Order: sequence, then structure tokens, then C-alpha cells
Amino acid sequence: MNASAAIGVTGLGVMGRNLARNFARNGYTVAVHNRSAGRTHALVEEFGHEGAFVPAESPAEFVAALERPRRLMIMVQAGAATDAVIGEFAPLLDAGDMIIDAGNAHYADTRRREAALRERGLHFVGTGVSGGEEGALHGPSIMVGGSAESYAVLGPMFEKVSAQVDGEPCAAYIGSDGAGHFVKMVHNGIEYADMQLIAEAYDLLRQVAGYTPGEIADVFRRWNEGRLGSYLVEITAEVLAHVDAETGAPFVDVVVDAAGQKGTGRWTVQTALDLASPVTAIAQATFARAASGQSELRAAYAGLPGGTRPKLSRTEAERFASQVEHALYASKVIAYDQGWKMIQDAAAEYGWKIDLGTVARIWRGGCIIRASFLDRIRAAYAADRDLVSLLGEMEFAMEITDAQVPWRETVSSAARRGVPVPAFSAALAHYDTLRAGRLPAALLQGQRDYFGAHTYGRTDRPGAFHTHWAAPGRPETTA
Repeated sequence: MNASAAIGVTGLGVMGRNLARNFARNGYTVAVHNRSAGRTHALVEEFGHEGAFVPAESPAEFVAALERPRRLMIMVQAGAATDAVIGEFAPLLDAGDMIIDAGNAHYADTRRREAALRERGLHFVGTGVSGGEEGALHGPSIMVGGSAESYAVLGPMFEKVSAQVDGEPCAAYIGSDGAGHFVKMVHNGIEYADMQLIAEAYDLLRQVAGYTPGEIADVFRRWNEGRLGSYLVEITAEVLAHVDAETGAPFVDVVVDAAGQKGTGRWTVQTALDLASPVTAIAQATFARAASGQSELRAAYAGLPGGTRPKLSRTEAERFASQVEHALYASKVIAYDQGWKMIQDAAAEYGWKIDLGTVARIWRGGCIIRASFLDRIRAAYAADRDLVSLLGEMEFAMEITDAQVPWRETVSSAARRGVPVPAFSAALAHYDTLRAGRLPAALLQGQRDYFGAHTYGRTDRPGAFHTHWAAPGRPETTA
């Protein structure tokens, strides 16, 4: 077989198939392979008119079809399946060839694989791809991790097939080894928070303001024209406006209220604990999904007392909806800020040199959390590459200031009425925690020293100290 393919894709599920088609549509010859050959031939038969495909039935045939340096993209299930495919193909490759994992792999696995394959002279490129099946076909956001040398070869291809915003590609080199998959993981964590915040806003508009799903759809359409403009707000309006054909009821009322998850949100929270990075809004969004699926526990709580829900007048409902908009926006800013800070914490831990403005740039299109205010986040980091928090940027700080009363009123109204808003509450608590001049952590340190002699610091002099709590007079000594 002639080595004619610029890139190869093995694993032709929906994402793999659509990425292969995207490359072909953009003028690249694409070798395609799947463990079951039927799927390979079906792709060529159905979509062969879109570009040049080279079908391969065996790993050896697939590798032989690739131009050097070989660019081999694997699109299989994360974990053991990915390791198995790497083990199958790596022996067939030569030094300088590239294995690209464009699935939702855990960044720690990517770091391990990159180090192992680097010893064999191969480039392992952990690549985060966001946008779902439509993004994969029409232009995703692409976050590339691995060697700078591999990106020099792959970058032009990825940039060509990615989403384009204002003439700029939504693809970029993020950093070494697992940086690309880490940033994709955080993207998904922010996505969890964004979706939960939107869901809580919907619930408040329905349970407190008394709006119907159709009326709430109109509210979200208006919000989408302003500072909350985003893909998720846009599709939320579409979902809420949809009517079930069979029952005539609002679609949202016939869907079981137990949300699924594939693990990336959970990975974000677990990793944040390891990094001591306080992503509380993301964590509460993840736990909210978990709670929604606890049917027996929910049944045990059903019927227990909650708040009161007095009916609002139309004018009061409209005022409340305005408060919810402020609360949603402010909480969204906090959730994004938590994600950006987590990326900073990981970069410090693993020695990654991640340009946070670049992350904002490539999330403006293709990905699920694309939103109008990402341009402002990019500009903020362009003005100050060392910006610790989005709230250090003047416009974001002013908006949070303007949101203070409606944000707090929204959360307190939810509490009084017994409407759960775990993500709204966590975002506000995070804000208040970090702005506080002094925290009760001083008491925690005293407790820790009392039961475990863990020591504490003092405000008036340096060093570590321990109080001998059981001794007469409780003397203090330097640890």
C-alpha cells in the first residue's frame, strides 16, 4: 500500500468517524481503521464522496498507509482500551512518529503514556477535543498537549479543521505531556457548573416566579442576546420551548429528573482536591448530578418540610427574573474563575507553561462552553499574563459589585422557599470566603493543635507553635 495518508484515525465511533470526515473535507487524505472492518467500509461507502479515504483492515495495513512522520489518531474508550490500542500500534511505528489520543483520557494516564513512548522515540500527543459529534465534524475546539515538535507538524492540520472565530482557529498547543487533556478536563468541569447554574435559574423562574417552560424559553432567548450569550443558554431555550409530540406536555416535564455523567466532572473535582484548588461551584454541580440519581434517598426525604412559596404578581416575577439574571451571571463568572485558577495550580504543580489567554481564545468556538464573555477573559489575560483572578479585571469586578444585592436576594429567596440552588450558593460562598479579611480557619488550626499537636502559626511573629493543652497554664512552645 502506498503511504499516501496525511493522518490516520482508528476507532470509528461517532467522534472518530466525524473527525476523519472533517480532515477529509479539509483536503487531507485520511487512513481509516476500526477493529470491526465493517464500520471502516461503511464509512467509506457512505461518505467517500467527501474526500480521500484509505480504508485499512489490519493495523499493519493502516500504518503502511501513513506518510512519515506517521500521524495516528486513536479514538477509543479511555482507560484500558486506549492502552491496548497503543500496545498494538506502537511496535509498528518508527522514531519520530506520533500517536494522538483525541479521546477523553485522564491527564495522569496521558502523562504516563507520553513518558513511556518518549523513551521509544515516539511522540504521544494527548489532545482534548470539545464540541461533541457536531463539533468534531464541523469544527471543534482542540487542546493539544505533548512535545512542541509534534505540534509543529500537527498544528497546521488541527488549526485548519478546528472552529474559526474572527479568522482565528480554536486550536492551540497547551503544554507538555498531559496539559491538553488536563485543560479539556477542566473545560468539562466548568461545563458541569455552567449547566447546573442554568438549570437552577430555570428552576427558580418556574418555582418562584411561576413562569411556564415556554415563558422561560423566551427569558433565556432574551438573555442570550446580552452578556449571558452562549451556546448553553441558546440550546436551553430550545429545550424549554420543545413540546413532547406524544403527550403535548412540555418536553422538560416528561424527562426523568436524574442526570447522567461520564466522569470528567468527577475527575475535575477529585483532581482539585489533590491540588487543593477550591472549585466549589464545579464540585456542587457534580454532586447535584449524583444526588439526582439517588432515588431511594430522595424518596426518604420526600414530604419533609421546606420553605413557603407565596405566589408573585407579574411585576414581582419580572423583578425576580432580573435578579436571577444577575445571580446567574455572577455565579458563572465565579465558576469560570475557579476553572482558570485550577489550571494555574496544575501548571505550577507540573511545570506546564500554559497561556490562559490562549485557553479563552480557543474556547470561543466549537466547544460546549463557548460564550461571548470569553473574548473579555482573553483580553484580561492579554493585558496581564499573571492575573490571579478574573475579578482582578476592572469590568468583571464592577459587574460582581453590581450583582451583590440581586445575587444575595436570589440565594436567600431560594432558601426561604426551599428551592435547591447548590451551585448558586457555592459560588456566592466562594466569593465571600475569598473576600473575607479573616476566616475561621484560625479556630480550625486551634482544634487541630488541640487533638493532634499539628501546630499553628501566629499573626505577631514567624514560626510554628504548639500549645500544651493538658499542661497546667497551657504553655506554648516553638515547634
